[in-house]
Amino acid sequence: QVQLVESGGGLVQPGGSLRLSCAASGRTADSYVVGWFRQAPGKEREFVAAISRGGDVTHVDSVKGRFIISRDNVKNTVYLQMNSLKPEDTAVYYCAADSSRLIARTPGDYDYWGQGTQVTVSS
Repeated sequence: QVQLVESGGGLVQPGGSLRLSCAASGRTADSYVVGWFRQAPGKEREFVAAISRGGDVTHVDSVKGRFIISRDNVKNTVYLQMNSLKPEDTAVYYCAADSSRLIARTPGDYDYWGQGTQVTVSS
């Protein structure tokens, strides 16, 4: 079992940057596929990015070239570097862990979730 804690959210102006962190405890982060999801008010939770056990990454098209997912095995932490932020990126961001070997984009495929961190992009 793994526990996940997100941090790094906040208020940022359009065009700005934030780095979200997902700290894992209980088991190592590289024992899981770790994904980032987001949920805006009134909308369904959507996939943003994920990193596999082996370090393969994938990002949803709407954030490609702006967001980068990465993992620090020493710190047991997965990051989401978010650049060129837009108002439509405003949401609660969640990290999640999946014990399978393949990257999944569906929230229901993930077994463990953090509590979420709010990201607001506004001038």
